[in-house]
Amino acid sequence: MTRPVSALLPMQYSDEVAAAKARGAPIVALESTIITHGMPYPGNLDMARSVERIIREEGAVPATIAVIDGILHIGLDEARLEALAQTEGAMKLSRADLAFAIAERRTGATTVAATMIGAARAGIKVFATGGIGGVHRKAEETFDISADLDELSRTGVIVVCAGAKAILDIPKTLEVLETRGVPVVTYDSTIFPAFWSRDSGLKSPLTLNSPAAIANFQKVRDQLGVDGGMLIANPVPEADEIEREEMEIYIARALDNAERDEIAGKAVTPYLLDSLFRLTDGRSLRTNIALVENNARLAAEIAVALAD
Repeated sequence: MTRPVSALLPMQYSDEVAAAKARGAPIVALESTIITHGMPYPGNLDMARSVERIIREEGAVPATIAVIDGILHIGLDEARLEALAQTEGAMKLSRADLAFAIAERRTGATTVAATMIGAARAGIKVFATGGIGGVHRKAEETFDISADLDELSRTGVIVVCAGAKAILDIPKTLEVLETRGVPVVTYDSTIFPAFWSRDSGLKSPLTLNSPAAIANFQKVRDQLGVDGGMLIANPVPEADEIEREEMEIYIARALDNAERDEIAGKAVTPYLLDSLFRLTDGRSLRTNIALVENNARLAAEIAVALAD
């Protein structure tokens, strides 16, 4: 359940988001880790601008969330977006350290979990991202499980993604989501996607074929008083995907490299993504950008449908 926002919380809306809230316009939250930790400047800025433009074209307002000098920003104007894209050493914030960054007046980018918290505090119901975190491979040895899964079970935001990142143990990730009572809906497919690939080899728990149907599902959940979020898995466009069988070869090599270099904790995902970028000659990043844009479009359509 989302608690009331404290008047003491240093939270600031961009002018565009403030105006959208005042008129009751649909808003889509966006994470900022993909900007600070996902790709180098200026490609990260170009991607962020493209995603925000797509959301506006679909009739919603983008709200990129980040902590800058201890202030929780809901929406970034052009100057702040460009400054964040060039920031070095930004913290990677999840539930455990979001408040720390605010309290210590740090600058940090929000992961899925932290973005959900910020979105919920701002009354934003829909959030677009690339892929969620989940249960890491060999989690039975490392106990490395993303805080994103618990956040989905407790915070009432619809998260639109391309599935769990394929570097993870997807069957275990789905099992944890089921245990936590999180609805997992694949958009317009009966097969759960695997981030870069449209087919994870796993059947989707639920399937819906329109933004209106997803919005209606959420409205009924609200009527029932069911807490927590909903995961919408949106398969990457067919023209942009990397087939699962091919991707698994690259992932196996990247995981071997990470084990050799003794990479652990929050450093694992950025390390693996960078390794995959090199192993695929940049294809993984191009697919990543395409799927984020695709998710932004669907998220905006859902936000518009919710507002009707």
